[in-house]
Amino acid sequence: MKPLQTKLSRYTAPQEAKAKGIYPYFTPISSEQDTEVLVSGKRVLMFGSNSYLGLTNHPKIKEAAKAAIDKYGTGCAGSPFLNGTLDIHVRLQDELAEFLGKDGVMLFSAGFQANSGTIPCVVGRNDYLVYDELDHASIMEGKLITFANTFKYKHLNMDDLERVLQKIPIEASKLVVTDGVFSMEGDVAPVDKLVEICDRYQATLMVDEAHGLGVFGREGRGTCDHFGKLDKVEIVMGTFSKSLASVGGFIATDKETINYMKHSVRPYIFTASIPPAATASVLAALKIMRSEPERNVSLWDNTRYALNAFRTLGFEIGNTQSPIIPLYIRDDNKTFLLTHMIFEEGIFVTPVVPPAVPPKDTLIRFALMATHTHEQIDCAVEKIYKCFKQVGVL
Repeated sequence: MKPLQTKLSRYTAPQEAKAKGIYPYFTPISSEQDTEVLVSGKRVLMFGSNSYLGLTNHPKIKEAAKAAIDKYGTGCAGSPFLNGTLDIHVRLQDELAEFLGKDGVMLFSAGFQANSGTIPCVVGRNDYLVYDELDHASIMEGKLITFANTFKYKHLNMDDLERVLQKIPIEASKLVVTDGVFSMEGDVAPVDKLVEICDRYQATLMVDEAHGLGVFGREGRGTCDHFGKLDKVEIVMGTFSKSLASVGGFIATDKETINYMKHSVRPYIFTASIPPAATASVLAALKIMRSEPERNVSLWDNTRYALNAFRTLGFEIGNTQSPIIPLYIRDDNKTFLLTHMIFEEGIFVTPVVPPAVPPKDTLIRFALMATHTHEQIDCAVEKIYKCFKQVGVL
């Protein structure tokens, strides 16, 4: 075996978890992504999905995807920069730009790519990148790639952000990047305060709305809109794989930044475009999201109901303010064991361990959809409580 393969072969954590019967990843699902899914012939309640509005199996969205395949085929066979721009892509860009009140939108094949590609493109040598210490991995990837000077601030700590910005020359180009909703902890960035601080220190603000779009704000415009500052946030990033029931991502910003990025973001220039079916799905989901506000109402009703249930039973759930509810365990092995036990009880939840969170913050992520019923939530909470008690976490 060559040295590289020898090094890689030393990684045995998955094998060890499998030997204990508690390996939780890559579980094959053989049904639609809904409040119930089919796994190995068994029906289980799904509380591990990002489909916040419950749109992934909506008949109008499926019809739109099928029609797009009939018209455009299954793929674009090229990047947007060359032969991969379809009129349906342009339509989606225009609708998103209008929805968010921005000059323009760039579509990416993945949300991860939107962050990791944009950050090193817009800030480089002699520039500055400032980020929340718990930002998403895609932001951290962009941080690793950029040649900019990088600084982190303590999670959601505006005093610490200001302390960092005070060290940077006022005339320097600088970008502050934050999640709007933090995808593991469920807490929310104070966008109003971020705008105020960034304006004071002449920093450009970029907000990742992956988990805010469809959940917060008017018609689901996100956390920036929730705080009344959408027009003041210079760069808004979002994904299609959560509330919008598809796959891909976008950047919404001013026309000068769009012009520069379209000709400079390497993952955009050198990656094939979003497939036609996925693009049509987003357009249909966006229309439904705007025309059926009752979905958002139901999502928040379920969120409040579940939060109250977990708090009443004494679960440690941190400072979540969203449909993402972290159930803190603070032990890797117990996290994997509990995920397995809860699945055996018929509940699908997801374990969150390093590097997704710091070692001290290991948790199970419980996520809600608009289409869950209170009865389903009651069933899940009861069985999760039973398992936590058995393991001695509660």
